[in-house]
Amino acid sequence: MPLADLIAKSPYPAMTWVFVVLLVILSMYFARVHAHRAILSLSRALYRTLRLGAASTLRAEHRLLLRNREVLLAAGREAKERIIEREFERIDGSVRRDISECPSLNRRLTEEVTRIEEDHQKSTEVPPAPPGWVPAVNAVAEIPSKGDPMVANILEGIHDSLVKAQEQATQDYRKSVQVRHDHLKSMMPHWRNVAQLLGQVDHKVTDLLQRTQIIDRHIDEYENIMRGSDRAERMLSSSSLVQFFIAAFVLAIAAGGAMINFHLIARPMAEMVGGNNLIGAWKIADIAALVIILVEISMGLFLMESLRFTRLFPVIGALADKWRVIMIWVTLGFLTGLASIEAGLAFMREILLQDELLLSASLRGETDAVLGNDFVWITTAAQMGMGFILPFALTFVAIPLETFVHSLRTVMGVTTGFFLRGLAMTLRLFGLGFRYLGEAMVNIYDIVIFLPLWLEDRVKTHLGNGRRPAQGPSFRET
Repeated sequence: MPLADLIAKSPYPAMTWVFVVLLVILSMYFARVHAHRAILSLSRALYRTLRLGAASTLRAEHRLLLRNREVLLAAGREAKERIIEREFERIDGSVRRDISECPSLNRRLTEEVTRIEEDHQKSTEVPPAPPGWVPAVNAVAEIPSKGDPMVANILEGIHDSLVKAQEQATQDYRKSVQVRHDHLKSMMPHWRNVAQLLGQVDHKVTDLLQRTQIIDRHIDEYENIMRGSDRAERMLSSSSLVQFFIAAFVLAIAAGGAMINFHLIARPMAEMVGGNNLIGAWKIADIAALVIILVEISMGLFLMESLRFTRLFPVIGALADKWRVIMIWVTLGFLTGLASIEAGLAFMREILLQDELLLSASLRGETDAVLGNDFVWITTAAQMGMGFILPFALTFVAIPLETFVHSLRTVMGVTTGFFLRGLAMTLRLFGLGFRYLGEAMVNIYDIVIFLPLWLEDRVKTHLGNGRRPAQGPSFRET
């Protein structure tokens, strides 16, 4: 029988309740020390358990961060090695191409320089020397005439001859100068050709220097990654987050294209395999259309892997070049065949749609309106084009898929690290809560039995003992 019923049947219920309460308080007073120890022991056990869980969680977070750092640096090192390798391949191709052009360039420069030297030699020719009889005539002209008119006439004739000879020499000199100027003028196109050839050489050297600067920057970043610096880790982590969201966005677009492709071929597949047949809760036609799309995506992955655009399958990347080329042609052939099948299914879809329109129009008596539609071929061509192009477009899903897979590991590691840190903090907070809750329960326990404690304190004071009554063990003491 419950205690409340027994008290209710007593002749003095109120007095009985008072007696029961006093009995409980006295029992709690005498069990005070042990109760305090029990409460504090329980709170201490919960506190230490949660603290141990928080410490274990922090250690797990630390190991996870170290693992994430190793994976991030390894992925960054691999990506940087691929970039540096491609840059060296580009420089190798550029240098080989430029070196192959060096003999031709050298020959052209030699020819132009030879022409310039020939024109320069022609332009440096001096005018012809005066005739040998001129000194003799000068000697005769210096003979004094002494007033003889005959000698004066002879000397005047000699003077006139000299003037004519001087004029003729001047005209010859001017013609020679004009010829030299013409040769100098003819040198200008050759100078321009030489300047153009040297400009090409300068452009190629400048491009090579720019590529070497790019390689130097990549090598510096690679060295930072190899050293495992915090700056390299931050850069790689930020780059992984950006690549993750961009790849997710591109994959969402590809999923939309795959959905359109699915609806494009699902209807004619229902006519081929039966629209009412089910496998579980799925229609066989939908499963067949989905399988075709997945096979196309798989062929696209194998094609990109064979072309070495991606590195999702190391086995394909390790194949010999002969077998890799064979695999490229095989996957491309399968992909072209599946694209042709989809184009045929799209054409079949348009035929089925026209049949339904014709049937509904015949039921309404409007057959001529449907038969008179001359623009049906536009819709048919558009659907066939989409059915043929979409499989090739889905081929490029391999590139964002590889980026998504590699960056997903980093994103999951960072997210898990934040979760573990939050869990450790939560466990610590709960541990502190249970610790102070135990102390609060001890104080509440003493509040319930405050009357015996007060009486004990008064008795101790009256006896002159001056000591406080024995307190229960505190949390720190236990």
